[in-house]
Amino acid sequence: MPRKLNTFSNGGFIEFNSGSFDDWCVYLTKPGGERFAPTDERYFRRLKKLGKKYGNQKIYDDFVLIFDKTTAQLDKHIFKQITKISQYYNHGSDRLEIEIWFNVLYAGMVAEENKEKAVLKKRIKRLGMHHLLIDNLEPEVAANFSKGVKWQALDRLMRAKGF
Repeated sequence: MPRKLNTFSNGGFIEFNSGSFDDWCVYLTKPGGERFAPTDERYFRRLKKLGKKYGNQKIYDDFVLIFDKTTAQLDKHIFKQITKISQYYNHGSDRLEIEIWFNVLYAGMVAEENKEKAVLKKRIKRLGMHHLLIDNLEPEVAANFSKGVKWQALDRLMRAKGF
């Protein structure tokens, strides 16, 4: 059963619904009705381009503000904080795009915190963002880096990076 999380200024919205594995799949619905589950690779590509415009460190630091406040409980105040953060990205449609992708990241982290067998929880999203924006890996590499890697090795890597 869909659970709407937030509505954007353009009329689109984000929600949780059943996916292939559990009920924590994040879906975006665009104005006009196109609905899809965004992949890490998709929003990493866009964030990489926005990083070239606004600075990778700026986007990463803004993401970490959200990361630090994320728990297993959805907090409507964090959506408001995301809207406030996104006002910095004020060229063309960048503000809305950052708002949407940060909403997706936030919802994804809440989902990770709620997944029964997820050991690394929200930290897996931070690793991806760190790889993308700080280590400057290509979006496809950053999005797929952890696939097939044992959680203990990923945990060691995250601890070495300070999270």
